[in-house]
Amino acid sequence: MSELRKLVIAIDGPAGAGKSTIASRLARKLGYVNLESGAMYRALALKAIENDVSFDDSASLLRLAESSRIELQPQIDGNRVLLDGQNVSRRIRERDVTEGASRVSVHPPVREWMVARQREMGVNGGVIMEGRDIGTAVFPDADLKIFLDADPTVRAERRIEQNAAKNDEAAAKALREDLLRRDQRDTTRTASPLVPAADAIVLDSSKLGIEEVLTRIEQLIAERSKA
Repeated sequence: MSELRKLVIAIDGPAGAGKSTIASRLARKLGYVNLESGAMYRALALKAIENDVSFDDSASLLRLAESSRIELQPQIDGNRVLLDGQNVSRRIRERDVTEGASRVSVHPPVREWMVARQREMGVNGGVIMEGRDIGTAVFPDADLKIFLDADPTVRAERRIEQNAAKNDEAAAKALREDLLRRDQRDTTRTASPLVPAADAIVLDSSKLGIEEVLTRIEQLIAERSKA
């Protein structure tokens, strides 16, 4: 049997499809690095909030990005995210930052800067990177491209469960509306809209559990590793 190659694996898809969970678990199992592009946009959004920079000010956001140091440190339970040396792993998951990340990501100069950093991180392979334009813009030559999708209703319910909002109808409604707004922005933005790469394998996780999705992707990885 030939020695297995270390691959570049791209996992794209909308919010709530399960990308982060799948990428994190696969990375741990394979001994790969999990490059979470969304965490990088979240970190920039947080810095914009802290510096009172408008999410609509492309030039100021780019200057902010260029003066930032964003690091992803793999941990057992996912990435530890450092912004200018400070651990912001929890803060960037809060709702205001989540909303901000979607808004800062629409600016082409910001995306270009992020893509350059992300390519640097994955240059040596052995990486799983998840986001919304990994297979189309960041790593168009990735060894394996997965587009992980799910019905919007299913994705919204997953987000509600993640945020323990099942018994809070107002919070649940806000999460559903946030997800729909993000879908709209992600699919209609000028820079790298959310679409499957032409050679991506589309997996619908609406009726699949995490283990079923993992098994399918692991089979694909095994096939590509031997090629």
